[in-house]
Amino acid sequence: MQNRSWSYSTDSHSKMNRLDSWQAALGKLGLFSEYPGSLEDFYADMHCMSTPKGIEFTRIRSGAQNIIAKKENNNDGVWVAFPLEGRMTIQEGDRSFEVIPGDLVFGAMGSKTSLTLHSDFRQLFVTIPNIAFNARLIAPLPTHMLHLPGHSGPAQTLVAMLVSLANNLETITEDQLRPIELAIPEFLIAALFPEADTRTLGGAAGVKAAMLHRICQGIEVRLSNPDLNLNEVAREHKISPRYLQKLFESVDQSFSRYIRNRRLERCKDDLDSPVHAQLSISEICFRWGFNDSAYFSRSFKDYTKMSPREYRKRSKLKAAKLEELHQTRGRPATATSVSLDESELRNKLDTSASLSSSQALTSAQQQASNVHHYIPVNKDTIHWGYFDKDLPPVLTMNSHEKVTIETLTHHAYDDYARMIKDDPGAESVFKWTKDQKNVDRRGAGPADASVYGRGSGEGFGVHVCTGPIYVNDAMPGDIIELRILDIQTRHNNSEQFKGRSFGSNAATFWGFHYNDLLTEPKPREVVTIYEIDESEKPFCAHAVYNYRWVPQTDPFGVTHDRIDYPGVPVDHSKTQKNFDILQNVEIPLRPHFGTIGLAPNHSGLVDSVPPSNQGGNLDNWRLAKDSKVFLPVAVAGGLLSVGDPHASQGDSELCGTAIECSLTGVFQVILHKQENIAGRHFDVDFPLIETDTEWVILGFSHPNYLKELGDNAQSDIYSQSTIDLAMRDAFRKARRFLMNSQNLSEDEAISLLSVAVDFGVTQVVDGNWGVHAVIPKTIFTNLKENEGFSESVAPSS
Repeated sequence: MQNRSWSYSTDSHSKMNRLDSWQAALGKLGLFSEYPGSLEDFYADMHCMSTPKGIEFTRIRSGAQNIIAKKENNNDGVWVAFPLEGRMTIQEGDRSFEVIPGDLVFGAMGSKTSLTLHSDFRQLFVTIPNIAFNARLIAPLPTHMLHLPGHSGPAQTLVAMLVSLANNLETITEDQLRPIELAIPEFLIAALFPEADTRTLGGAAGVKAAMLHRICQGIEVRLSNPDLNLNEVAREHKISPRYLQKLFESVDQSFSRYIRNRRLERCKDDLDSPVHAQLSISEICFRWGFNDSAYFSRSFKDYTKMSPREYRKRSKLKAAKLEELHQTRGRPATATSVSLDESELRNKLDTSASLSSSQALTSAQQQASNVHHYIPVNKDTIHWGYFDKDLPPVLTMNSHEKVTIETLTHHAYDDYARMIKDDPGAESVFKWTKDQKNVDRRGAGPADASVYGRGSGEGFGVHVCTGPIYVNDAMPGDIIELRILDIQTRHNNSEQFKGRSFGSNAATFWGFHYNDLLTEPKPREVVTIYEIDESEKPFCAHAVYNYRWVPQTDPFGVTHDRIDYPGVPVDHSKTQKNFDILQNVEIPLRPHFGTIGLAPNHSGLVDSVPPSNQGGNLDNWRLAKDSKVFLPVAVAGGLLSVGDPHASQGDSELCGTAIECSLTGVFQVILHKQENIAGRHFDVDFPLIETDTEWVILGFSHPNYLKELGDNAQSDIYSQSTIDLAMRDAFRKARRFLMNSQNLSEDEAISLLSVAVDFGVTQVVDGNWGVHAVIPKTIFTNLKENEGFSESVAPSS
């Protein structure tokens, strides 16, 4: 008995083996890929779920390519291709169709078919064995390919069902899948046969076949009626009983035998189903129109070669055996996700070529390391709430050069006096009067605020990001390593708070806690202002006061009932400050930058909130002084931006924010060229954090959500993230990291991940939820002290 659910993702495999692993995954479906693009840009994933009756649903996502059905496919069944996003051409012999999302394409298994996918795509591929149609078929299935526009007749309902199924394939249970496996063949027959009959038979024969299928569809919904008879059905369709009988005889059937066999099939389904396990055999036979249990038992035995009791017992034994395969500690799972065995595909990587950290830098690198740039923060050096590959850089620099970057928290207006007043950089960014808004766009939404009317950019992205920085010679496929050399808090310049630093924590409507409050008023948003205490080490933060958010009207006259737009000036004459909070509590400082990212290769603006494979809003406190983060380059120059500074944050960032506090960082940029990466620990295409003592692998619910979720990704990501998905991504990446960087087998890596690696919840508030794996370096006895393999690198040019 095979697992009924399995998954595949290129993120589980090293770059050099991704196409081979993709071919192996497609091979399980009897398919083969011709991929014409660059292997550096290749990505793909799929999730497959099969039903007890053998119907298989596979959601596939990848880039433009040709997918070809292998000749050795068996012909016991049919397939349905249903594009969700992207444009494709499908061809069988000299027949071809242009297909758009929402259309259906039908074909017979074993036919020589090819799909030319012209762009990034998502598609649901369904295979249905002939047995799933049971006795429902009164004529052979079409053997030629058919194109069914999704807006046509019965296809509309089938399309709606397939869209919902594709979007929920990972979470649907076997019990939920059971009615779907019964309905899919029915809807497919309804959509197929009128089309097939008129095309293949034509004339009077086509009219007769179409009528017979309509009659059978009517019978299906009335099988439970014990009084269903030939005369009643003939009268309903305005034909004579004799003509109705002749219609069935034309396909070697009779009316009574067809009715009996369809009822027996429905009874078989109920005897198989755990949902109906509480029904007696007699109740099931009466449920489907039999009014004599003895006759039912005889008919059932003639039809299946076993009694109803024996059939149900066999079904229970099959279910028990399947449950043994799926048994886990705790509640049994209904499906197990498995990954292809990369150990069969990957070559052993020789890591002995890694350069020692003590090896001297080249003279060019040494010279570059003496160059130091400075980016002050002001309205001309920041972009607010979005990434964009077409943004002009504010600085161009070379590998190994250093740069000091000033950053501002987007929550500074929670307390103007403590975080903006008399600070020229902050005032430049946050200035907003009824006549002037220095930085108008705040977010990736429409500039005219036509969605919610909140303001330009609509707050679809909230972080004040300094940059971008263009790194010379950085190209897609390369890795940018950003070393964080120092972090300093930004001090107040006003007379009242001069030399002191403050931050804000907001418990917001997007927080994990928001719908789970205990005390009144519910719901509520609460802002807590903290002061940073640097009087003695270790530095800490103390709460100063808090206040509940009350509706605030911005200078342009828009009222904000919630914290729904960044940088809204807070009128504290409307708030009630509570200074009696968190007494005798000190929060240890963990200064870090929540957002460090490169520009994604995406047309248009990208919301700064959800993190992705180019980094962005990572919100991991380990991005601190003396750490490094490795980011894959997606566009020329990388276009590095830094922002969302935090004084401290716990794993999960549960209430919505950290202690948001303006910081200044000192960084060194190291460019690793693609040709020098293979076999090293930073041979990754996802964000990787490294400290002196550990590697931190960052997993997300959707590692590359812009490609995974398609055209509506920036909306859908907020409703399609789970910790389960993030945990699986972190596991896959950590497994791959250990196999590639330490040359471990898959079994060795999995054991190590369980006994020596800590997985933690990074955040549950950024749309694309995060889980990180912390791998301690000390478990590897062959590593030298503080060795990270990257201190010395080959020249970047």
